[in-house]
Amino acid sequence: MKNKKGTLTRRDFIRGSVCATLGLSALGVSWASSAKPTSSLVGVIRDKDVLNRDLVVDSKVLRRLLDQSVALVTGKDTPQEAWLALVKPEDKVGLVMTSHLNATHAELVDCVKQSLMSIGIPKERILTGQGKLEQAKTCTALISLPALKAHWLTGIGAVLKNYIMFSGMPSRYHGEDSSRLGEVWHLPDVKGKTRLVIVDALYPLCDKGPQADPRYQWAYKGLIVGMDPVAVETVSLKIITEKRRQLKGEPWPLSPPPLCVEAADKIYGLGTSRLDRITINTSGWKDDLLL
Repeated sequence: MKNKKGTLTRRDFIRGSVCATLGLSALGVSWASSAKPTSSLVGVIRDKDVLNRDLVVDSKVLRRLLDQSVALVTGKDTPQEAWLALVKPEDKVGLVMTSHLNATHAELVDCVKQSLMSIGIPKERILTGQGKLEQAKTCTALISLPALKAHWLTGIGAVLKNYIMFSGMPSRYHGEDSSRLGEVWHLPDVKGKTRLVIVDALYPLCDKGPQADPRYQWAYKGLIVGMDPVAVETVSLKIITEKRRQLKGEPWPLSPPPLCVEAADKIYGLGTSRLDRITINTSGWKDDLLL
């Protein structure tokens, strides 16, 4: 689209670049993948009591939310069966969380760790951190635990951005409005290892940093969970977008535009970015669901 003067804007150019890359993908560029996760089911599970008025996490309620989440997305009857469908006792599991700008709650990381230990994975075989390359190299399974937030470099800074540090060169992926973030998921030490994505949506941030602005944080009190990283990101983006619309009383587009989400689908073959192809199962508290 041209501006009023009839010239192409920077965003138009970037969008054109992504479209051109999509064309190259269709011709068989080596990093483009047509293999997508079989599941585009996303669970949004919430409980109004998981945070109190002082925003302190109730770990017992959070553990219940986590148990419900893994059972929902795996279709298993119990949390233990659900976790065993995702990882095995012999796995070495990396928990990859957000460590800055609205960091993943430590209570959520601990709940996941306790769940893994309950199915027989020793504590020493569970590694935590954000994108330590050694973590990706040595682990046989990864669980992505980003927090839900907008981001000043990527538009949305949740699922896809959560692995950027595995690249060893994060600045390389911030060009073209970070549309190439999906490439990181195809790095040899990362590809195929992600068993589950759990977005910490307890207290999201709907406008960019670099510092978290409390005016744009709110108690959503939920988890967004799935095995298709792009579908989980798409649902997360929907919630962020609707919250921004609610705050402004009109559309309030993210800047930069989150091109990485559609690119992760159409270029990198990581999952589906179309809401009409995603099954969203909700459970629990319904107020301001934003879906």
